[in-house]
Amino acid sequence: MSWETICKLDDIAPNTGAAALVNGVQIAIFRAGEQLYAISNHCPFSGANVLARGILADINGDICVASPLYKQHFSLLTGQCHEDESVKVDCYEVRLKGKEIELQTSELKAA
Repeated sequence: MSWETICKLDDIAPNTGAAALVNGVQIAIFRAGEQLYAISNHCPFSGANVLARGILADINGDICVASPLYKQHFSLLTGQCHEDESVKVDCYEVRLKGKEIELQTSELKAA
């Protein structure tokens, strides 16, 4: 496995997201409480790289992000869209090492 440092934990305010370009792939990294999540930043409905700017929500215990444009909700655990089961965004492994956020980069898929 290959891990790459993306940013420091303090670079992302609690309960928000941030975008990062990693190996040519737009990634949305979220800090929800004590947990970190990483999904594709690309919204399949709008075609824009905006998911990092979405609002975090809890839908029946599933932490998700609402796209800021058309408001579809994407699970931060699975990438599954709550409103359309045929749509899913990529999820990536992310971890905290010391005070730095690292992304597992072995399986990044360029769009």
